[in-house]
This record gives sequence, structure tokens and C-alpha cells, in this order.
Amino acid sequence: MRVYRGEFETPAADREPTADLLASAADGVPAVRVTAPPRQVAFGRRDVREPGFERAKRAARDAGFPTVERDVGGRAVAYTGSTLSFGVAVPTGEGRGSIDSRYETATETLRDALRDLGVDVVRGEPPDAFCPGDYSLRVASGGKIAGLAQRVRADAALVAGVLVASAADPEPIARVTDRVYGALDVPFDPDSVGSVADAGGPDDPDAVARAVEAAFVEGPWGDGERRIVRVDGADA
Repeated sequence: MRVYRGEFETPAADREPTADLLASAADGVPAVRVTAPPRQVAFGRRDVREPGFERAKRAARDAGFPTVERDVGGRAVAYTGSTLSFGVAVPTGEGRGSIDSRYETATETLRDALRDLGVDVVRGEPPDAFCPGDYSLRVASGGKIAGLAQRVRADAALVAGVLVASAADPEPIARVTDRVYGALDVPFDPDSVGSVADAGGPDDPDAVARAVEAAFVEGPWGDGERRIVRVDGADA
């Protein structure tokens, strides 16, 4: 499995490796990238169609979060600079699974990785959570920590998601999301945001990222072998 690593200073530059992941999967080699993107609010396709979209972008920028538009579905997601983003690209086509099966595989793989870190996490989300969807993970007795979305092409699919790792993240995520969702007229409860650290896991985004990366490499879509590709020009 190809493992893409590298950090970028701007949200636009950080999104560029997504094309490399999809190209790899289209060639028959699954690929994964787990990273902490630059500070931003990433809007989904549904947000762009809302009457309050321009107000929502202004609200994010006024709160100090640059804005981007992403190709996958789902609602707006805030990244603080330590919030994790993960993307797994796999080949599509006959006999390679459905949208639902890819969601199930990714969600279960992520859940197992977090449980191995000692995180008390379960499927689902609290009411009025950020990026609401059927494929989410939450602290067993608290807030949402992960949500997934998917982008599908004829030759490859990308299952992508957000993962709140640090205990310092829920408050700023909740603050900007409350403003953005208010502009979009989307229900949101600021107390619905949790973190890996809140659920008993490490308060170290890099350690969480490497554990999630390893879970996908060793899981149903991987072959147990990391073929590391640097996307920022650094040495592997």
C-alpha cells in the first residue's frame, strides 16, 4: 500500500496530493494519507448550494479560519492545524465493493485503530454534531471525534474523514463551527465535539496519525507493507 506523507503550509497545497492517491488506486495500488492539515474550514458540496454559504465563509474567515471547498460530500469541517485528516483511495469496478461496503470497512478499521490506542469509542454521533452522517465515531460517553465522506470515480474511490485527536481541539472547532453552521442554518450543539484524548487515548496527533495509517496498511485494503511516498519533497 502506498503511504503518502508530507505537510504543507496552505490548505490549497495540502489538497493537491489527493489526486496522487486516486491515481495510485486507479492503477490498482491502494493508497493512504493521514495528516494534520493547515488551519481551515473545508466546505462540502451541500454547503455550496445553501443560501447562507457566503455568510458562512465570512464567518469562518472572521474567526481566523481560511476556507476551501472539497469534492466529497458532507457538511463543513473545521481543522485547527492539529486536527487530523485521513484519506484512503481504493480501486473501484466490478467485484471491488459498493459505496456502503467501503464506508463500513473504513469505519471499522478506524474504530479498531482507536481502540488499540485505548480509546473508548463507539459507532454513531450525538445529536446536532458537526458534519452529520451515518458513518461517524463518538466517545462512548461523549462527543463526536470522527466523520467520514466519500468521493467515487469510475476507476477509484476516496474514503476521507476528519479525526479530532487533541484535547485542545474541541473548543476552537466548536466555536467556529457554531458560527458557520448558524449561517448555513444547520443545527449544531457545541458540546457535541469530543477528542481522542477525551476518550482515553494519547494527546498526541502524530502518534494517533501513525496508528491510523498502520491500521489501513495492515487492514482489508492493505498488504501489510508501507511504500512511503513523500509529497513535500522531503526524504522518506
